[in-house]
This record gives sequence, structure tokens and C-alpha cells, in this order.
Amino acid sequence: MTALVEYVGTDDVPVMRPLIPKVLPVIRDLILQDEDQACEALELFDELVECEVTIVVPHIKVLVEFCLEVGANSNLGDNLRVKALSFISWLTKLKKKTILKHKLVHPIISVVFPIMTLPPEEEDEEDEEDEFTDGAEVSRPSAFASQVIDTLALHLPPEKLLQPLMQYVEPALQSENPYHRKAALICLAVLVEGCSDYIRHKYLQALLQVVCKGIQDSHQVVRHAALFTLGQFSEHLQPDISKYHADILPLLFDYMGQVRSQPDKHKSLIGVTKMYYALEMFCENLSTEMLLPYLPTLMETVLSTLQTSHSPHVKELAISAIGATANAAKEHMLPYFTQVIEHLKVYLVNTQLEDDRILQIQAIDSLGVLARQIGAENFMPLAEECIQLGLKLIQDNDDPDLRRCTYGLFSSISIVLKVNMEPYLATITKLMIESVKSAEGVVAHYKEEENSVFQVFDEEDLTASGEEGENGMDDDDIEGYSVENAYLEEKEDSCNALGEIASNTGMAFIPFLEQCFSEVIKIIDHPASNVRKAAITSVGQFCCSLHKAFTETNTPDQTGALNKLIVDTIPSFIEIINTDADRTVVMATLETTNEMLKVIGGLVVADENHLNAITTSARNVLQGKTMCQGEDEDDDDVDDEQQAEYDAMLIECAGDLVPTLATAIGGQNFAPYFAGFLPLLLPKTKKSNPVSDKSFAIGIFSETIKNMGPAIVPFIQHLYPVLVNGCRDEDDEVRNNAVYGIGTLAESSGEALYPKYPELLNILFNLVSKEDKVQVIDNICGAVCRLIMSNISGVPMEQVLPILMQCLPLKQDFEENTTVYSCIVNLFNMRHPLIIQQIPVLIGVFAQVLGTKQIKPDTQILLVGMIKEVHQQSPDNFQKIISSLPPELVTKMNMAVSS
Repeated sequence: MTALVEYVGTDDVPVMRPLIPKVLPVIRDLILQDEDQACEALELFDELVECEVTIVVPHIKVLVEFCLEVGANSNLGDNLRVKALSFISWLTKLKKKTILKHKLVHPIISVVFPIMTLPPEEEDEEDEEDEFTDGAEVSRPSAFASQVIDTLALHLPPEKLLQPLMQYVEPALQSENPYHRKAALICLAVLVEGCSDYIRHKYLQALLQVVCKGIQDSHQVVRHAALFTLGQFSEHLQPDISKYHADILPLLFDYMGQVRSQPDKHKSLIGVTKMYYALEMFCENLSTEMLLPYLPTLMETVLSTLQTSHSPHVKELAISAIGATANAAKEHMLPYFTQVIEHLKVYLVNTQLEDDRILQIQAIDSLGVLARQIGAENFMPLAEECIQLGLKLIQDNDDPDLRRCTYGLFSSISIVLKVNMEPYLATITKLMIESVKSAEGVVAHYKEEENSVFQVFDEEDLTASGEEGENGMDDDDIEGYSVENAYLEEKEDSCNALGEIASNTGMAFIPFLEQCFSEVIKIIDHPASNVRKAAITSVGQFCCSLHKAFTETNTPDQTGALNKLIVDTIPSFIEIINTDADRTVVMATLETTNEMLKVIGGLVVADENHLNAITTSARNVLQGKTMCQGEDEDDDDVDDEQQAEYDAMLIECAGDLVPTLATAIGGQNFAPYFAGFLPLLLPKTKKSNPVSDKSFAIGIFSETIKNMGPAIVPFIQHLYPVLVNGCRDEDDEVRNNAVYGIGTLAESSGEALYPKYPELLNILFNLVSKEDKVQVIDNICGAVCRLIMSNISGVPMEQVLPILMQCLPLKQDFEENTTVYSCIVNLFNMRHPLIIQQIPVLIGVFAQVLGTKQIKPDTQILLVGMIKEVHQQSPDNFQKIISSLPPELVTKMNMAVSS
């Protein structure tokens, strides 16, 4: 039956469907006689769900209950139990609405969580490491059970998952059994990727307390689980988790100190690995300002570990931590730079043993991070030496991991050298193209084999991507092919590096661009999703790089080279958006299309077919009609207001195209297309909808209003009530976007909105009087300034200006500084009497923002011009005003006057 599935069509469904209930007793009998055959029999369900799901739809509840029964049976073998649990994961990925419709979430959790709490038969590090391994590779039911939770989190609405799951997690956290506490922490760890927004808004502080308590637990397995969970939190709960750095970093440093004090032979490698994972993830995502107080302690610890540890694995972790620290510390790593380079050199050239090769690869990765972050002028003396080293390593060693990390180093150095990388580009691009085209690592799997190495692809999948081998690809005995991970990662990183080098080296890359593009676009439909994403991103970068090179050098595109790339790229992207089954690939394609529209502009959609195809595809995503969103009509009665966060992210990526398209083709041309998007976005602003939906839709409206300009006027009747209601929303993110939208609506609508000014000003100043979120207050200032610049006669300046002055300087949303200070300078140039009265206050405000990253260069020029004019009009009065400022600000103002 499994072999027949791929040949079954819609007409055969009535014949096949009644057979499913008869299959289950057969598999039950097989389980008692031969578990391996029972395992093979379970493949039937996987195939049916993927190929002809309508056959199993009426039986899904029974199938899930059967697989849960098998998974929970500790008397059965691990392979069979994992196979049964894997069907639950597979079904959730492909039929999430069915899981909800049949109310299967709670039954799944009630079986899966207890499996997670079981201790291993023999407590050793390999078993424990299995708990933290990818779902495709785990071998034990207790480890795979956590991957089932992970899949539920990625594909179900958080509201539907968190409540039933917490009924098991909360008691387990209080249990005296350490394996129960461990299971609860692992649950939290695998939840956060799929439920990050929900957790950030509702549970972050409470769950962080749980994790910190776990790090100090008396039992080792609980501590390890807590460290892993903190690493996951640090990766997925940004930026909110960084606010707790004062609680988390001292705890990690204390733990690190305890571990360092133990002799290597007594250290748990799992514990050290999870400690460094937590530390890296947390530090890497910190702002530079947050990390600086801890930088000396962190670097002292890491460098000391490199000097004193005899464990290659611990040294590898320490080298990796240097890279993570550099990501956050940036140029503040300079005091440690020489010492770090001396340490890295030891591992860059010494590869006599296998452990040395691992350290070498990690050293190259960290060297690349330093090249990116420490400042081009600081790394420049080492740049060419690093390229020579990388080329020699590739020449002397046939190792996909080494090639991968060296390509990453080359792309990092392209940030430093830019066009000066030209002498090396021919050699570097040749190597990377070979990796893109390579069929190395492809392994044929024969039908009699029981296991596969990685992931078996059909022959047509691999041959479609150019992965043709030479040894019997047409052999009837071959079931499929797999590619070793290292070779897939090499291919992925080759694409990423080529795209980035093209972006950084400008005209120097043009001689190599056509060949790179033609090879990379061939693997845009590669069976491995990460390779597809890298190829898609790279192809977009090639197009943007060519456009920038022509624009920045004022070189005419006489041969139509850019148009040729676009003609090949956009239809491929449209196909992927609508037919690729992987959400993350579709998101990458939408994001790349958006970036191309931002950089290249209207040329991307100069062909009307491209414009229609992009807008239609975006609407398809917003309506849930693409392959990666696809579910049967049978599931349409499930509540669609709640959705998985990854599904929401996909929709947001499509929505982001709306304002970008408005800019690319102009508001007037975009108006008919916006009319098509409006009914898809307006329902998301309903009060009952999730905060993320309202915030997203109002944010899209606000940006589109700004980009469409006067062409937005016909849509005021639809947008104005949405924005006004948004200003009254309980959530500050929704309020913030709505306030911004009111300002852009006033700016774009002109006279059409004048009658609404009294109501708008009343709303804004009622809001500012009780608002406690500084970002919302900043946007209120921006909105008010847009109202003033659009129609000063409609604004009671004597009431408005003093309140505006009280809110300056802006505290968080510095993007609004451009609008606010442009308005103030305009009023000054008009010699508005009320702004003249505020000059002493304004000089104090200007002194705080001049020379900071809070204002853009153009705004800086405006403010300095105004300061000079104030000084010129009355030098004595100016000196009197600045005399009350702190000395460093007085110096800054005098420098502005004399500049």
C-alpha cells in the first residue's frame, strides 16, 4: 500500500479510505511479531498525509490515538516508539488545523510530556546530549518527545498550546524528581522559537526566574537543562530578555567560575557546552552598552581558559565565545585584539590531529567575526594575510567544513577591503562556484538499506538541482539519495558568501557576477531548504549589487544586464512563494523581493507582469492560499483569528511588500493595488484580534500612507477610524503604530484632513497626559510636528508648543528626530514668536543630541545652522544661555558655533 500511495489519485480515494481502519489491527499484530516490519508499515501513514491526505482525514483522530499508544508503551523498542511519535510531528506540520479541530492537543501533551520525564536507563553524557539534538537525529523516545513539543509550538497558535502544556510543566517544576524538573525546563526551551512573542509579552519574567533557579539546582541534569533553556531564551526572546542582564550575567559568571575550578577530568562536557551556549547566546545579542561593564571579566575568563585548559572541546567553546563577544562589543574588543589574534594563530596553522582541525575551523569563524566587528581600519593590516591563509588552507585540505568557514572569512574581509579585494576575486569566486556546483557528499541509498544518513531525496530532486553523480544514478535498486550535512552547509555558505562579497566589492565584482548568478540560480529549487534560502538571498543580492554598481559610478546599463537578471529572478521567486512547502523559504523569498524593491525600485516591476505577479502572490499569502499555508477546506471551520507565530511572520513578510511597492511605483500607480490589499488587512484591526495582528496591519497602513502621499486621500474614510481606534488600544505597540499613522495621514492628505485636526489634537494630547511608554510619547511628538508642518493654522500653537518642548529630547524612537527637528527649524526660519521664546530650552535640547547617533547627519546640519544663527544674532545672549549647561555640553555648543 505504501508503494501505491504515489500513484493514488482523487478517483481512488473512495477505494483506499475504507482500508485504513483495517490497517491498524495488522500493525498491532506486527508489533507483537516484528517491530522492524511494524516500523515500515507506519510509513504508510506518513506517505498518505503527504501525498493524499483526504484518504486519512476521517481516521486522523484514531491514527493519532494509536500512535500515542505506541509511543507511550515503554515495553516496545525505541525505534518503533520514535517512529510513532514522528507521525504526530509530521501530521502537525501538514495538518495543524486538523489537530485543533479534533481537540488533539491535550491528548498529545498528556502522552508526550510523561515520556520526557523518564530517566535514561543508563545515565551517561551521550544519552543526555540526545536531549539537545535535532529531531532528525535523536534515537530515544524521551528525546524525540521534546521535538514533538517543538513542532507543536512552531505550528499551533500559542493560545492553544501554552495553557494545556503549563498544566504539566508547572507541577513538574516543583517536583522532587530531577528528571521531572529537567523535562519542564526542556519544554520551555523548545517552546520559545515558535511562541516567542506570546512568551515575551506574558511570561518572560516569571519563566526567567524559573530558569535562573534551575541553573542553581542541586542536580546536574537540571542545571544543564536550565542552561540550554537560557540559551534558547537568549536566542529567541530578544530584545526583551537583554533587560535582565544584571541578573543573568553574574549568575553565568559564577557558574563559569565553579566549572573552571574543577579539573578537566571531573568536568561534565555537556555542562561546559551548555554553559558556553547560554553565555554566547546571551552576550551575542546584548547591545554594546549593556555588555561593556562585563567585558573585562568575560575576556579574562575566556582567554584564561584558552591558556590553561587541556580539553580541545573546552578550547573550541572558548574560541567561539570570543566571536560571540566580538559581535556585541564591536570596536571595544580592540584592547584584547592583539592577544586574541596571538591565541588564534596557534590554532590557524596547527592541524596535526583531528581535534586541531576542529579548533582551526572555530578559529577561522571567530576571526571572521572580528573582521566584521572590530572596525575596518583596525583589521586592515591583517586582511590580505587572512585571504592568503584561507586560500592556502583550501588548497592544502579537502574538507567541506574548512571551505565553508573560510568562505565566511572571505565575506567578512570583503567588508574591510571592499573594492580592494579585486586581486583575489577571480580565485575566490572560482572556488565558491565549484562548491555551488559540487555533487560531493551525495550518497545513494539502496532499497535493502534500513537507515539513511541524513535525509533521503528523490532522484528527480537532486538531478533537478544539478547534483548528478557518475555511479549508477539510474539504478532501479536506488531508493533515493542523501547529502552529508557538511556538504550542504558548504553549498549554503558558498551562496551566502558570494552574495555578500558582491554587495561589498561593488564594480570589482561585475566581471564575475554573471557566472555566479547563473550557477546560484540553478540551485534555487535545491531539495535542502537552507540551500534554497541561501540561493534566493544571494540571487537578490546579485541584482541589488549590479544596480548599486551602475548607480554609484554613473555607468549606464547599455546591455540591459540588470533587466536580464530581474527577468530570470522574479518569475522564479513568484513560483517559490506560491508553491514551496517550507514557510521559512517563502519568508526568505518575500524578504529578498522586498529588499530588491527598496534598492532597485521600479525597475523590478517595470514589466507589468512582474507587478501583477508580486501583488497577486502577496495577496495569496495574506489569504492563506499558498502551498506552505495550505490545508483542506474541511478544516475551514477552525478559528482563524489565532495562528502560529511563524504563520503570522509569513503574513507580515507579505504585508511588508505593500508600502515598498507604493514607493517603487508611486502612490497614484499603486492606488488600484492598494484597494485590493485593503479588504485583506482591515479585518486584522478588529478589537478582538491578537495584538500582533492589529499592530502589524496598522503599521502597514501607516507606512503605506506615508509612501503613497496624496494618492491616499480616497482611502481616508477607511483608514481614519482604524487609526483613531488604534490610539485608544490597550497595547502600547498598537498605540504607537496608530499615532505614527495619524501623523503620516496628516502629512499625506493635506486639506482633506484639515476638518479632523481638532479631534486628532484632542486624541493626541489626551494620550500624552496619561501615556507611560516613552516610544509612544516620541511618536506623539512626531505626529504633532507633522500636523504643524501640514497645516500650522489648524494647530493652537500656544497650547501645543509648550507640551512638545516638555517631551524633548526624544527618549527612544530616534527616527522621529528628523521630523521633530525639521519642524522646529522651519518654525525658527519663519520667526514664529512662540518658537523664539523657546530658544533657551531648545539650545539645551540641541546640546544633548548633537554629535550623537540619535540624529542623522542631515538633521545635525540643520541644528548646527540654527545654533550658528542664534549665536550670530546675539553672541552675549547665546553665551548666557549655554553657561547653565554642563561643561562638556558648553564645549560642544562652542564647537558647533565655530564649525
